[in-house]
Amino acid sequence: MPAPSPANSRPGGADALPRCAVCGTGSRQPPFRPDPPEQAPDLDLRPGEPVRSTMARWLQQCPNCGYAAPNIGRAHPAAAQAVLAAPFRALMADASYPALARRFLAWSHVLEETGALHAAAEASLQAAWVADDLSRPDLARTWRLEAVALWRSGPPLDAEQTVRVVDALRRAEAWDDAEATAAALAKSNPPEAVAQVLALERRLIGAGDSGRHTVASALPPPARRPHVAHQRIAGRGEPFFARLKRWFRGG
Repeated sequence: MPAPSPANSRPGGADALPRCAVCGTGSRQPPFRPDPPEQAPDLDLRPGEPVRSTMARWLQQCPNCGYAAPNIGRAHPAAAQAVLAAPFRALMADASYPALARRFLAWSHVLEETGALHAAAEASLQAAWVADDLSRPDLARTWRLEAVALWRSGPPLDAEQTVRVVDALRRAEAWDDAEATAAALAKSNPPEAVAQVLALERRLIGAGDSGRHTVASALPPPARRPHVAHQRIAGRGEPFFARLKRWFRGG
């Protein structure tokens, strides 16, 4: 998923010290306004640099109750109950997980408890990205599989979402599930750009390759164009991969 939208806070402004919507604690939470990525995203749509290295600023977290969100000044009505419950408290106390990963898992937990299953899957996948960066393949695999379970538990997935499920399964080395999911998607006559990404995924699965690959590997841009894939290029009414393909081709 692309980087979250920045929270509405400004240094020195009236909302510079946001209050947690769950417990009311005020804390300093610097705003996050990312520059456009200058490199192509990964196949799972993790953004390229320089946004790739800014994950520590994607979410705010209350220092008192642990509630995490893009803007902790806002919360679903059921969020407080989720944050106060034993599973959330146990997650916050689990020092075996990297602190930044726990922040994304905390957000995923709240989203899951409030019924936003696809958004919860995105947050779990982002925790896996943290594990990737810290060379913790065991945790990355676990959190990718959790993301897949959440995606599949939510509303029906479209072709673009399903190819990301395939990527998560491949990265988690769930080869049989990855190939079966890819084969089923291929039979559904997906859009051309999705089909190109899916073809790359199937080649990687066949080769037992669980590594990171970028969208540019499937949809290579002309040499005259930079590898750029920013959130804003996914405009309304046009699928993300199709938009990427058109953009990379210069038209």
